[in-house]
Amino acid sequence: MKTILITGGAGFIGSNLCEYFLEKGNKVICLDNFSTGHRHNIEHLFKNPNFTLIEGDIRNSEDCNKATIGVDYVLHEAALGSVPRSINDPITSNDVNVSGFLNMLVAARDAKVKRFIYAASSSTYGDSESLPKVENVIGKPLSPYAITKYVNELYAEIFSKTYGLETIGLRYFNVFGRKQDPNGAYAAVIPKFVMQLMNHESPIINGDGNYSRDFTYIDNVIQMNELAIETTNNEAINTVYNTAYGDRNTLNDLVAYLKEYLADYDSKIATIDVIHGSNRAGDIPHSLASIDKAKTLLGYNPKYSMNEGLKEAVKWYWENLK
Repeated sequence: MKTILITGGAGFIGSNLCEYFLEKGNKVICLDNFSTGHRHNIEHLFKNPNFTLIEGDIRNSEDCNKATIGVDYVLHEAALGSVPRSINDPITSNDVNVSGFLNMLVAARDAKVKRFIYAASSSTYGDSESLPKVENVIGKPLSPYAITKYVNELYAEIFSKTYGLETIGLRYFNVFGRKQDPNGAYAAVIPKFVMQLMNHESPIINGDGNYSRDFTYIDNVIQMNELAIETTNNEAINTVYNTAYGDRNTLNDLVAYLKEYLADYDSKIATIDVIHGSNRAGDIPHSLASIDKAKTLLGYNPKYSMNEGLKEAVKWYWENLK
């Protein structure tokens, strides 16, 4: 039985990881301050004797130290996501994503954790125009958020080299799926569009809708986290990996699929028009991951394309949020 600390464990990705690793018979500790995560994402886990919730903040080093006692693996998901949020409030984004990250690295080092696996970001590719995105070719960051996630990678590498802490960074590409929050100013595009369509409202696409993304279903992300924990390949540690499906779809494609899949539940949704707004500051036009490195070194084999993931996600949203 492994003891796994999941920071940000009440958030979208974190709560899915908590659920999965508990089901696999591990001890799971969730550290969350509920600033963007939700108690309802993890409430059903409270009765599991192998689950512990620590309500705390990664900006507080004492909370980090307390959470890492006796821990084998850290899955560090806690962060303030969102490019627009970081543009509106760069200081808080930096406090959480950089200072909080460093607190967690120090706590993990001092607790002699076996491996520290963290959420990195596709935003690190910045203004690099090359496609597909390959791990060792990055551009200049386009937002405060992107800077914070790149700094995470730099710190992780230094902690590997200087202190011998094993680290693996997972550069997530537009993750979506069950438990992703559709509400709030910084809601991600898929749950936001799903809720608008279910309410017969027109989704607003930034720009002409031809920007493209490598939308990645949550179960592919869970697989990558598990592989990062399990790997015994020395070449596979102390590095970063794209975590994606390896395909790209435009926002126009995305909305067309959402309308098609939601129309199975409510035929009127097929007739809803889309509104086009202006492009968003700090957005990159196109994103597509090469997943060759993860396939080669970790044996990654993503099971869900965007379409397959969307069908699952739409079903979950319809059953849980309608």
